[in-house]
This record gives sequence, structure tokens and C-alpha cells, in this order.
Amino acid sequence: MYRTILVPTDGSEHAIRAAEHARYLARAFDVTVHLVSAADIQTAGGMFNAGGVDAEFVARIEAENEQAIEATEAVFDGDAIETAVLRGRPANAILEYADDHDADVVAMGTHGRTGVSRYVAGSVTEHVVRRAPCPVLTTKATERSNLAGDYEDVMIPTDGSEAASAAIEHGIEIAKRAGARIHAVTIIDVGAMAPTPGSTPPPELIERFEAEGKRATEAIADRAAEAGLDATTSVTEGLPARDLLAYADEHDVDLVTMATTGRTGVSRYLLGSTAERLIRHAEMPVMAINARKQANR
Repeated sequence: MYRTILVPTDGSEHAIRAAEHARYLARAFDVTVHLVSAADIQTAGGMFNAGGVDAEFVARIEAENEQAIEATEAVFDGDAIETAVLRGRPANAILEYADDHDADVVAMGTHGRTGVSRYVAGSVTEHVVRRAPCPVLTTKATERSNLAGDYEDVMIPTDGSEAASAAIEHGIEIAKRAGARIHAVTIIDVGAMAPTPGSTPPPELIERFEAEGKRATEAIADRAAEAGLDATTSVTEGLPARDLLAYADEHDVDLVTMATTGRTGVSRYLLGSTAERLIRHAEMPVMAINARKQANR
């Protein structure tokens, strides 16, 4: 499934944590890792950039990016990796490199120190998630994201839509390599189904969405069983982003794999805003799969 993993870094603890998860996937799938750092000369130059910056300034900025690569390279413990210092706006440089090198996964931190590139700040990560031609695994340096062994529990949220199915193969294949349990979860947003604010949808409508959620989660469980994996399903009412995070915390989920763009469906959490909330607030890694981009690959 994966042949190339791209790891952008600024040397921050969040980027290094993302590199640790990239190393895990690289070894599980026997793939090549590309470790890069983006030298944003224009941003680094600030107000002094209007007249251009000299070669010494550029060399100093690029040296800082080289140091970020060296700090992160230690994570891979002698594994063969390819490295590069990129030039340009970080998000654009990362996306261009991913496209040029046919990256199958981008792994990056969601927060970082103030530094030369600043690209691990949330807004830039979200920019990459929205536009990347491949899945983007995001994580921050938290106790929950500390990878001590194999993934044991992988959550796949679904609303039953075709777009949501883009994440299923990734979640199951990673779980298969790790021997993890699959959690197929649907959160029915009853409030979003109501015809007017404060009103309640007809019971038959809620029942129909519950049946669709049950069908969708059981379909994932069936695919997990075919792969020799244990699986559990859950269909509940609530607020999608909030309750997906609560479920992940309650069940010690190690990885969430979910689509980021989908049609209007049972819970509507596949719309970008909800996926972005998970990326911002999840204590564990989130692999976001852009359903439209995947369909066009």
C-alpha cells in the first residue's frame, strides 16, 4: 500500500513525534522515508526582504533547516532515508515535493516552536491536509501519542458515504500490520437533522439513520474479520467531533483514520471542519484521507 513516506520537520518535539510514527509505518510496510525541511526565506526575511536578502542570510537559514533534519534523523536509528532542504512557502513546498516524489503518506506535527519555517503550526498542517494528494498523518507530542510498541486499537469513523470508505482500506491495512483491533464508529448528529433549531427530527428519520450507521459500521467489521482482525462497532447520537474524541479517549485508541471530504451523510463529520477539529484536539495520531484526491489518483 505504501512505498514512500514524506516527513517534513522543523526539529520541534511535535515534528519528531510525527517522525517516530513515520518510522513505525516505514518499518511495517518496508518503505522509503524522505525527511525534508522547508526554508521559508521570504518569511524569515520579513520587512527586510523587500530589497532581497544576501547569500549569507540564505545560508544561515538553510543551515537551521539542516540542523532540524539532523535532529529528526536520529529517530530513524540508521535506517536509509533521503533528506532535502526545500525552498519556498512551507505548505506549498511540502505539497510540491509530495507530488514530485509520489509520496504515499505525509507525516507531520500539528504544533511546533517558533522558528524558521513555522510550517508545523496548525493552519499550515491543515492546508497540507486539505490539498495533499495522499493521506496525511498528523500528531502532536503528547503522552497518548508516545509510541511504545504496536498500535493496538485503530478507529475508523464512518457515515456510510462513499467518501468515508476512502479511509477504510488504510485503517484496516495498518491494523493488519500491527495486529490491532478495529473500532468502527458512527456518531449521528440529530441536531443537524432537525428542520429548525431546537426542534426534534421525526423518530422514523432517526431510526433510518441509525440503521444506516449500523450497516456502515458492520460492513467495516466484516472487512476487518476478512483480514483476520477483531472489530467492535458503535452507533450513537451526539456531536461528531466531540464524541469521536471522547470515544477515542475512552477506548485508548492509538490511531484514527478518517476521510476529510464527503457528501452530506448520517453525521456530516466528514466535512473539513470536523476532521480539522480532530486534528487540532486529538491526543493520538490522526490519518486524514482526502476522499476527492484519492478518487483522482
